[in-house]
Amino acid sequence: MQKLIYKNIFWAIITMFVFMLVFSLLFENTEKAETLSINQIVSKINSGEITKITVRGDDLSIDLKDDKKAIAKKEAEAGLSQTLKNYGIESSILDNVDIEIKDRSGFKFWMGIIIPTLLPLIIIIAIFLFILKQAKGGVNQALSFGKSNLKLFNSLKNRVTFKDVAGLKEAKQELVEIVDFLKNPKKYLAIGAKIPRGVLLMGSPGTGKTLLARAVAGESGVPFFYISASEFVEMFVGVGASRIRNIFDTAKKSAPSILFIDEIDAVGRERGTGIGGGHDEREQTLNQILVEMDGFEKEARIIVIAATNRPDVLDRALLRPGRFDRQVVLDLPDINDREAILQIHGADKIIEKNVNLRKVAVRTPGFSGADLANLMNEAAILAARNNRKTISQDDLFESVEKVLLGPERRGRVISLKEKEITAYHEAGHALVTASIKGSDPVHKISIISRGRAGGYTMKLPIEETHLKTKSQFLSDLATLMGGYAAEKSIFGEVSTGASNDLREATKLARALVTQFGMSEKLGPMTFGESQELVFLGREISTTKNYSEEVAVEIDKEVRSLINRAYKASQRILKLHQKILEKIAKTLIEKETLEQEDFYKLLKDYKIKPIEV
Repeated sequence: MQKLIYKNIFWAIITMFVFMLVFSLLFENTEKAETLSINQIVSKINSGEITKITVRGDDLSIDLKDDKKAIAKKEAEAGLSQTLKNYGIESSILDNVDIEIKDRSGFKFWMGIIIPTLLPLIIIIAIFLFILKQAKGGVNQALSFGKSNLKLFNSLKNRVTFKDVAGLKEAKQELVEIVDFLKNPKKYLAIGAKIPRGVLLMGSPGTGKTLLARAVAGESGVPFFYISASEFVEMFVGVGASRIRNIFDTAKKSAPSILFIDEIDAVGRERGTGIGGGHDEREQTLNQILVEMDGFEKEARIIVIAATNRPDVLDRALLRPGRFDRQVVLDLPDINDREAILQIHGADKIIEKNVNLRKVAVRTPGFSGADLANLMNEAAILAARNNRKTISQDDLFESVEKVLLGPERRGRVISLKEKEITAYHEAGHALVTASIKGSDPVHKISIISRGRAGGYTMKLPIEETHLKTKSQFLSDLATLMGGYAAEKSIFGEVSTGASNDLREATKLARALVTQFGMSEKLGPMTFGESQELVFLGREISTTKNYSEEVAVEIDKEVRSLINRAYKASQRILKLHQKILEKIAKTLIEKETLEQEDFYKLLKDYKIKPIEV
C-alpha cells in the first residue's frame, strides 16, 4: 500500500512538471515587450530605430536598434508592406528594414490552438475513465467474491519433513501411508485399495496438527493447497459454498494433490441444534463440503486433510467413512517426546554443554509442543536479558515456571508477617508431600510471587501416568490440605492464601464421588449427566439424575474425604513440627529451595511415609 502511494505521488509530480514545461513554451513572458501602434511603427521606421520586423499572421515582432523588443498588430486584410506604404513610408526607407514572413504552422501555433480546446475535454475524459475503472473494479470484485484465497505451499521454502516432527509416531505413520499412496498409487490400486478421501487431525491446541500438515506438504512432492475454514464464512449466503467449489475445482486440476483445511470446526459444526438460531451461510458451506468430498472420482487422487481441536462439535455426516476415512488423534507428548521436541527447538540456539534437557522434560508434564517451543524461546530471551551468550540450565528451569505461573513479581511489597505465613503454607505442602507414601517428589519450593500465586510448591511425577488410583487421589487431597493445616497449626487461624487449595480439593473430592465411583458408601456409580450445547461449544450444565437424598449423601462423602485428608495432613505436621519450622525459616531466608536443598533438610530426620 505504501509503495502504491509513493508511485502515485511520483507520477503526479512528473505530470505537473510536463504541464509546466508545455505552458512555459506556449506562453512566453511578454511583459517586457512594448506594444506599438501602426503610427508608432511608421515613426520609428522613419527615424531608423527599427531593424527587423517578423510577421506571423497578424502578429508583428519588432527588433529595435537598442536590442529591445516590441510587438504590434497589422491590418488583417492587407499585407504589412502595403499598409506601411499607405502610411506614407517610401520604398527607399523601407528597404533599410528587414521584413521576415513566418508561417504560423509550427509547434507553438498548433499547441496554442489544441491545448485550450482539447485540454478541458481530455480532463473530462480522464475523470470519466477513472470512474469507469473504479466501477469495473467493483464489478470484478463482485464477480470474484466467490473465489477462495487458496494458497499453494512452496516446499522449497521453509521445508518441513517428518524428521522435524518429534513424537507422534502413530499419527506420522497414518500420514506416511497417505504420502506413499500419492507417490505409488499402483501398489494400492492393484490390490483393490481405494484412496482415503479425508484425514482428520484431532488434538489439543499446540500438539502439532498444522506442523504435521506442513510435513506432509514437504514429503509428498505433489501440489499442496491450504486454506483456513474461517475464510468460507461470509455475511452473504452462498459465498462459502461457492468458495468450496472453487478450491475443489482448483485441486482437481492439479491432481494428484492434497487440500489442507485448518480449523474445520469453523464451518463443520453440528447442523440443526435448534438453540441459538441457525446460520444458513455456514450450513450451506458444510453441505457443499459434504457433496464435494463424497463426489470424488476414483481417479481424482485428491486427499483432504483437516485439523481441529474441537472434534466434539463436528457434524456426524462430516465424520463418517467416505468423507474422513481416517481420524488421527494427536496426544500431548510424553517425557521422551518432550525431550526430543526440546532438542529440535534448541538446535538453533546456543546452549551450554552441561544442560540436561531430560530434567527440563521431567518438569513439563502436560506441556504441548507449542508450550515447549515457547519455553525454549523464553530461556533464550532470559539469557540475552542478563547479557549472557549461552542458555544455562537455570534459564530453562526459570522459563518452565514462567510459562506455568507467569513472571516473578519480586517488586511486590509484602510484610514480614505475610512472608512468614506464605513460608509455612508452602512448607506444609512440601512436608506433607514428602511424608505420604506414593506421592510425587517435590522439585522446588518458592515463596516468590508469580502471577496470582503468592508462592508455590512444584511436585512432579517420576514417570508418565495415564491412570490414577484412589490412593493417589487421596494423596493429592492431603497435599492440597497441607498448606491449610500448616497455617492452622502454627498461627491458630487461616488466611485467604488457602482458598485456591480448598477449591481444588473440593472439586477433586466431588469428582471421586460423582465421576470415578470411588466412594465406599455410594458404590461404583456415577451421578449427574453433563449436557453440552453445541452452539456455545462447551459444557455448560449438569442434569441431576438422582434424588435429593442421594445429593445429601454425596455432600457427606465429599466432606468426609476432605476431612480425612485434612486429618492426615495435621498428623504429619504435628509429628514433624521441627522439620516444618526448619523448612519455613530456610524459605524466609532464601525464598527458594530446589529439590536437592529440600531433601538435604530432610536427611537428618527419619521420615516414614504414611498412607492416607
